[in-house]
Amino acid sequence: MINKTTAKPSMTLTRRALLGSAAAGLAAPAWSPAWAQFRVEIAGVGATRLPIAINDFKDEAATGQTLGAIIRADLERSGQFSMVPGQPGMTETSVPQYSDWRSRAADALVAGSATRLADGRFDVRYRLWDVVKGQDLASESLPVVAADLRLAAHKIADAIYQKLTGDRGVFATRLVYVNKAGPRYTLRVADADGEGEQTVLASPEPIISPAWSPDGSELAYVSFETRKAVVWIQDLRTGRRRKIADFRGSNSAPAFSPNGQQLALTLSRDGGSQLYLIGRNGEGVRRLTQSPSIDTEPVFSPDGAQIYFVSDRGGAPQIYRMPAAGGSAERVTFNGNYNISPAISPDGRTLTFITRVGGGSFKLCVMDLASGQVQQITDTTDDESPSFAPNGKLIVYATRAGGRDVLMTTTLDGKVKAKLATPTVADIREPAWGPFGN
Repeated sequence: MINKTTAKPSMTLTRRALLGSAAAGLAAPAWSPAWAQFRVEIAGVGATRLPIAINDFKDEAATGQTLGAIIRADLERSGQFSMVPGQPGMTETSVPQYSDWRSRAADALVAGSATRLADGRFDVRYRLWDVVKGQDLASESLPVVAADLRLAAHKIADAIYQKLTGDRGVFATRLVYVNKAGPRYTLRVADADGEGEQTVLASPEPIISPAWSPDGSELAYVSFETRKAVVWIQDLRTGRRRKIADFRGSNSAPAFSPNGQQLALTLSRDGGSQLYLIGRNGEGVRRLTQSPSIDTEPVFSPDGAQIYFVSDRGGAPQIYRMPAAGGSAERVTFNGNYNISPAISPDGRTLTFITRVGGGSFKLCVMDLASGQVQQITDTTDDESPSFAPNGKLIVYATRAGGRDVLMTTTLDGKVKAKLATPTVADIREPAWGPFGN
């Protein structure tokens, strides 16, 4: 990986989050609860936002969840909507006075209810109205158990988002990240708003480079619990895990292929750090690069045809791409002399990466791959590990804010950002946004 602490550009297999040498030790069952949830702080204003009123749901207090507020926060965080105050007492069966809502400058309106059923579940219902045209747009009933009420709210936000923007929403998807509190590292999965945290793995030694399988059922990651970097895959349903790369030297930077059958990763088993392909069960290892330089941080293009990676073969870290089956590489980044941590949008059109500016600021950039145009979209100075949302409309990344390691999400133009920080004294890094349907 890239060592960002040196004044001179250099490449190592160590992330900034790796704070010391590894020693043995591991504890924690899969999917144990982690009670310290995120605080979400939204900043910025998008260029164009649709004004929408989302009322509190009737009887939501009995559910223990603020359903209307969850939906409002989801849509506001997307950067596509601005909130118009609601009207108490409205439900999905109400008949809106469209002229009244137009006078409030609302273009869309949402109301709903939550009713406890005889079997203990809740029937969560909503209706979406187009205020401008004066007509119904969508309605739905979601019978859910109490534990899935937040998920129901996220799914409603997804449905509203898709109906009004034409793009699929990502509010019901999940994030994975590494939490460090004192000497303890935990690999955690949470909802896209940071709620519902669960611990996948806990260790006194570093955990880095988590990566989702395409179907969201597994995570690959690097653990140092055996005094060296080893790549593991863990099943999120059962908690079972397996080693897939424990070769001589270092094993790092796993990335699933789009079909989930292979991973690209960095191995130093034959000397220098080079790119390899390996089967999802650790079989069929094949070397991809043969350079005297350090090649690392591979990621597949969405169609699986290419691999983007970081190499210092030109004298400083830059991003390259090559055929996924192997072959000659071409350089992709030319702005600046230090570019690392590539991630490709789901449509394959946009590259996000980290660039070094000046003597030591690290900022998130996006590049239009067709034109090569690059834009820096953050004002923080220690950005890391960008990852696209599965609809390609948001990016999650790690940075420092207020003296803490935190996660941020941003729109692709950088105009709307949300900070996700735990209320406890903990640092959170290494985010990866999960796929749809997980």
